Amino acid sequence: MPTAAVTTTHMPPDAALLRLLQLASPALPVGAYAYSQGLEYAVEAGWVKDEAGTLTWIRGVLGDVSAWTDLPMLLRLHAAWSAGDVALAGDWNARLYALRETAELRAEDHQLGSALARVLHDLGISAAGDWLEARPACFATLFGLAAAEWGIAPREAMLGYAWAWVENQVAAAIKLVPLGQAAGQRVLSALQPALTDAVDVALAVGDEDLGRSMPGMVMASVKHARMYSRLFRS
Repeated sequence: MPTAAVTTTHMPPDAALLRLLQLASPALPVGAYAYSQGLEYAVEAGWVKDEAGTLTWIRGVLGDVSAWTDLPMLLRLHAAWSAGDVALAGDWNARLYALRETAELRAEDHQLGSALARVLHDLGISAAGDWLEARPACFATLFGLAAAEWGIAPREAMLGYAWAWVENQVAAAIKLVPLGQAAGQRVLSALQPALTDAVDVALAVGDEDLGRSMPGMVMASVKHARMYSRLFRS
């Protein structure tokens, strides 16, 4: 279990915003572009076949899963890291990992989390070093560590995390459906109210209500693992 505590750095507001943009950027070298989280199978099966279907799928996962799982967990991880409570951060990390319902989703979360740990360690966040070999290391755990270290407020961190996920899903849909670049931008624009709604829901989720399942997404993830030919790793 990781033992090093985070030391919160108080930074000017602009610096925190720029750090959040860095964390949410598709250029962040964690390999998120390689995953579709079941969207590839959903396209293969004909569940998602156009711009409207893409919007419905992503908005559904955001509102029914992320708002009740990743985002409220990120909120708690941010609080634990900000308080220097490494043990509590580890507990939330383990609970989040346990909520991943398929082998692909578990492997994805650990691989992204481990990659982010390496990036943060290289950027001078010493607490990330304890997660280089730890298993599991959830992506939200390391994202929360970075947000606490860089003085990014909880709500902004949640918005940035959700935006990065949505942007990655849209990028996958552009390749898979396929969608044009203009259609992708329309989907991103249409999803912005859903992003803020998801964060609002997450802020109100109690500990006893953490975690929700979306059977269609779980089925897509399971089926994706058995696809003969595929572009994405989940």
